[in-house]
Amino acid sequence: MTRNSALPSGARYPDLAGKVFIITGASSGIGAATARQLAAQGARVALAARRADACAALLDDIRAAGGEGLVVPTDVAQDAEVARLVAATLDAFGRLDGAFNNAGALGTAGPADRMGDDVYDAIFDVNVRGAFHCLRHQVPAIRASAGGGSIVFNASMAGVVGFANVAAYTASKHALVGLTRSAALELGADGIRVNAVCPGFVDTAMSDQLFATRDDKMAFVTDSPAGRWGSPDEIAAMTCFLLSDVSSFVNGQPMLVDGAYTAR
Repeated sequence: MTRNSALPSGARYPDLAGKVFIITGASSGIGAATARQLAAQGARVALAARRADACAALLDDIRAAGGEGLVVPTDVAQDAEVARLVAATLDAFGRLDGAFNNAGALGTAGPADRMGDDVYDAIFDVNVRGAFHCLRHQVPAIRASAGGGSIVFNASMAGVVGFANVAAYTASKHALVGLTRSAALELGADGIRVNAVCPGFVDTAMSDQLFATRDDKMAFVTDSPAGRWGSPDEIAAMTCFLLSDVSSFVNGQPMLVDGAYTAR
């Protein structure tokens, strides 16, 4: 998908038009792809990330294509910044219908017994503490908007299976799956659904960090069932489905989008 392009061919969700969604980690990759797809369907998007310049460029693209949104620079590890993000979204659009809590940290790879507290803290402060901050401030705003809403976390397939040498990241994503299930049980009566999208190997700048060269990265997935890396747009498509009312009976689920990697 190129910059300024519309939603890839596939299902469209008319109920998304006019709704308001927060996307954290919106500056690139899956977050940016989801923001574009939501905006292409008529949703208004609040773009949140630490890289405000990248979010501003994304918003320019969205507006050029006829969409609507705003940028709120946000570090989800800071509770006050998440509170400001939700307040700014309400000030701009008057409501909140849902969120894609996508911001994440990969950390440094290595054996679990050699991992320092600094690595653990850097990962869990964003991936888990940040998720709790988002839930804490988004839920009251969604409750105040008629008809409930939908929250989606990015839990990764590392939320359901283990991976060597990224134990802290894997543990943080397992925690997100647990949070998803518990929050779904707590919030279902309010009409608020909580699910997690669990991407497999997706070709993003974050995944580039794991490989010395592009060739190494491409060779890594040749023996996977799909035989290729997934695209951010493919994960965004599942996220839009989960944010849409079309998925109204899907709740508390970690939805794998991994090209059958975890089916083996």
